[in-house]
Amino acid sequence: MGRPQEVDVEALLNHARAIWVEDGVSALTTRALIARSGVSNGAFYHHFESRNHLLARVWAREASGFRAYQRAQIEAARSAGTPADAVVAAGLAVGGYASVNPEAVRVLLASRPDKLTAHGLPDSLAQELEQHRKNAAKLVADLADDVWGRRDAVACRLIQNCTVDIPARIYMGAKKPNDPLARHAIEHAVRGILAAGPPA
Repeated sequence: MGRPQEVDVEALLNHARAIWVEDGVSALTTRALIARSGVSNGAFYHHFESRNHLLARVWAREASGFRAYQRAQIEAARSAGTPADAVVAAGLAVGGYASVNPEAVRVLLASRPDKLTAHGLPDSLAQELEQHRKNAAKLVADLADDVWGRRDAVACRLIQNCTVDIPARIYMGAKKPNDPLARHAIEHAVRGILAAGPPA
């Protein structure tokens, strides 16, 4: 019996991410990844139980890198400025990270953790996805509390607009990562929402 093929899992995830970015998530199939990476069918299934497992693993890896970057940006802005500056930093983090890791940002803008099913995932990965959801919700609530002293659904929805929805919409239409005009638009849109505050 031959020795099992050795696989660099990080390199395999990089190949998967490249297919996702270049051709869309629908193109990221087991067959396409095997053809691109040169791994055997058996080696792939040794590390991934299903295509869904692969998609979730790629997303979780990119989300972890982005969240670490975003937290650093928020903390730097909070320590040097105001709670509003921290929210702006959270919104601008998408563009900043795009300068560092543009492929990761493309993946994250194209998918959300609530769209990734836990079907066929190892328990540890399903728990990791759930933790990403909880961390994102806590970040939004903490920022709302810092700015307005409230954590209700309306306040959190506005912070979600500032840190996720507006940046995603603007950066997806930008011509290059961290486009200066996109940053300008995001910052002033976010500051306008924060100044207006939640509706009565």
